[in-house]
Amino acid sequence: MHPFTQYVNPYLGEMLENIKMDKSFTRGEGCYLYDEEGNAYLDFIAAYGALPFGHNPRDIWGAIIDAYENREPGFVQPSKLNAAGELAQKLIEITPEELKYVTFTNSCAEAAEAAIKMCRSASGRKGILSTENSFHGKTLGALSATGNHNYQDVFATPVENFHTVKFGDAAALEAELEKNPHYYAAFLLEPIQGEGGIVEPPKGYLQEVRDICDRYGVLLVLDEIQTGLGRTGSMFVCENEGISPDILLLAKALSGGVIPIGACISGDKAYNEDFAHKHSSTFAGNPPACRAGIKAVELLTEDNKKLLQQIKATGDYLKSGLLRLQEKYPGIIYQVRGQGLMLGLEFDVTREKFPGSLLGIMAEQELLTPIISSYLLNVENLRVAPTLNGNRVIRIEPPLYITQEQCRQALESIENLLQVLEEANTGKLLAFLIGKKQEECPTYEPPVPKKQVAPTGDENEGRFAFLVHPVNLENYHEFDESLSVFNAEELEELTGRWNDMVKPFVISGTRIVSKCGSKAYGEFIAIPRTAEELASLPRKEVLAELQEAINLAHERGAQIVGLGAYTSVASMGGLYLKNMGVPLTTGNSYTVVSAVEAVKEALQKMNEEPEKAEVAIVGAAGSIGKGTAVLMAEKAARLILIGNPQNGDSSISRLANSAAEIYRHISTMLEGGHTFAAGSLGDKVSRMENLPTANAPAKEFTEFARSQKNGLPVIVSTDLYTELPKADVIISATNTTNSLITSDVVKPGALVCDISRPSNISKEVIHNRPDVLVIEGGVVEIPGLPSLGWNFGFEEGQAYACMSETMLLALEQDYRHMSLGSSGINMESILYTQKLAQKHGFKLATLKSFDLPLTAERWNAVIKARKNLRKEYSGSRR
Repeated sequence: MHPFTQYVNPYLGEMLENIKMDKSFTRGEGCYLYDEEGNAYLDFIAAYGALPFGHNPRDIWGAIIDAYENREPGFVQPSKLNAAGELAQKLIEITPEELKYVTFTNSCAEAAEAAIKMCRSASGRKGILSTENSFHGKTLGALSATGNHNYQDVFATPVENFHTVKFGDAAALEAELEKNPHYYAAFLLEPIQGEGGIVEPPKGYLQEVRDICDRYGVLLVLDEIQTGLGRTGSMFVCENEGISPDILLLAKALSGGVIPIGACISGDKAYNEDFAHKHSSTFAGNPPACRAGIKAVELLTEDNKKLLQQIKATGDYLKSGLLRLQEKYPGIIYQVRGQGLMLGLEFDVTREKFPGSLLGIMAEQELLTPIISSYLLNVENLRVAPTLNGNRVIRIEPPLYITQEQCRQALESIENLLQVLEEANTGKLLAFLIGKKQEECPTYEPPVPKKQVAPTGDENEGRFAFLVHPVNLENYHEFDESLSVFNAEELEELTGRWNDMVKPFVISGTRIVSKCGSKAYGEFIAIPRTAEELASLPRKEVLAELQEAINLAHERGAQIVGLGAYTSVASMGGLYLKNMGVPLTTGNSYTVVSAVEAVKEALQKMNEEPEKAEVAIVGAAGSIGKGTAVLMAEKAARLILIGNPQNGDSSISRLANSAAEIYRHISTMLEGGHTFAAGSLGDKVSRMENLPTANAPAKEFTEFARSQKNGLPVIVSTDLYTELPKADVIISATNTTNSLITSDVVKPGALVCDISRPSNISKEVIHNRPDVLVIEGGVVEIPGLPSLGWNFGFEEGQAYACMSETMLLALEQDYRHMSLGSSGINMESILYTQKLAQKHGFKLATLKSFDLPLTAERWNAVIKARKNLRKEYSGSRR
């Protein structure tokens, strides 16, 4: 682990590593940085404008070395500070004439803090007004003046008496001051918002602000920490409108980027005796920093400010080039903003423009501009950076000495990036993260976007959401086809980098119209974790992500939320999440219904009678397995309930409880007058002695189940390899992520129904055992065959049964918890969802095997192979 990550900032270090912005630069010279391998990077961010003369400017360092060689004392307060006085004089000479005094600080934020204190002490007022989307630093007072709650809330800021108005809106400023006369001490303002996304106000705004502040006796503080000292092509932006603030803040470029220094420059209205006596700083105004500052001002002003003219010309060239790129890629670049060499490039990548692509999701979650910056760094050797507040903007602030040729190179690199974005090629954009070369990523033609649906606002329309996640890595290809350029190993590395950063997101929406006319709108919310990840992460972390997804669903209007795939397992069948203020369902009751229907249909097509079949339920101690076993008990000849051997006696005990539920169900049906087919499990149980009555306590059924010996209608076991070869039908309903069922443990001619997600059936079964039919249980056809926005590996209009149960409850507007935990799946819930499916027109979909429809050829091949093998099997047993 790098010492920075280990000892300085592990959170930032990990994030930089994940997006590959963790380069270790060993040398900086002029406009270039060099890494450990000697690769050169054109620096177009220059420490957010703090490096006006590039890296290691000879003249600045020369001034510092001269101070050392002259043995100039370092810290000699209190005394008359020579270097501080000389720098202050030079600053007063180049700033607006009303400014007379310089209070030195050690940083940008300290300069803002000094201004706040000065204004309060001068005016006797407490209020500090700033603008929305602004940035003035991260110390407590400066952060309180920063207009962004993302940075404030966790630190309990803004503190009392700090307020904001809309940037660029002079009327809003006047309205606030008029409403609160004699309250505000100062108005803090950036003439161009830097961190906010390089946002320029309307022309004339600064003059209006100056006039308004004068009318209400409010001191105007201009924060030119980023814009000042030549960055925009003028020494200060306020010069362009001919105004003078009461306080001008400088920092960043003041020492040429070599030593931290800031300045709070004030006039007679603001500077006062109380402040002068009670504000001080040990390190402020130190000679090395001030000598660097003196040289920086000299470089900016020499030859009649020739450098400023050069900045303006180079900035115009660069901005013109960016505007040409905007004309060429209007669907990608929204706006080019800024002045001189302080420019912002705002991207217009949205979910609507890039459906079926991770690009829109990254943009939505404020990850796209960091990835763009990293792409340019790693692929194009160009260093830019996103703005902190303007998450759609990359900031372009090269050293002031940048040449037009270097600008041309940068424009070429940016265009290469834009070509990748225009073709929605997420794979090519992210390939660098895992060391894959660009030439290995072919040009990509994005699919035609599907028509998007949205809620109507009709109160008669049900609302639901369903949580999904990639069951395995291949699912990422299904959502964004450009990711198919990565193999499984590469995709695992890639998702390992981004999964900790991506939050749950809406992947698609759909509208369901049932056969009786009921309607429901629903959204599918993706959690970027595979089943294996959810199984391996700490429970607390997993539940936090699930809670975030449920909150998102609820905020967007869902009245019931379904827990798909491993989200149900990870939340103990939803029990850990049931107090979140929105009804939940695992969808497992209807999953049981559809799985049993799939088995019955498959047996019918193979001319097999369920009453003669021995059925093994793998995972019978779980809620779905138990429910499936109970329902299969109505038809099967015998049930083999198989649990997890790693759970020992606990597993056997839970299986016995499942067996007890089976016996209770049979007892209930018998008392209701039901007659079972001869030879079936129900028939055998009906002739057993001491079968408890249907309304007997659960304890009696459990004791009855435990008293039965193997060989009777219901067997319990944790020995998968002994029991599976006996079964004519295997139903797998476990929560493991492993392939439990392989070709060597399956009886000749067996039917295997898989309702586990991820699948528990090894894919080698289809190749090695042509006699074995593997079907997917729990796949349902939705009435009207609507698009779900993402096909989830199915044909249009099909869905998992767990999804379908959520839809059914929304169509019925039955907003209550359903199918939660083991006890929440019972005959009442199973029969209820079965009834709803019939009412609304949901039915079993065409049977599938390993994600592919079962064709007539496949049916015939299986039937033929089964007959041949069963003859051989029968002969060998004799």
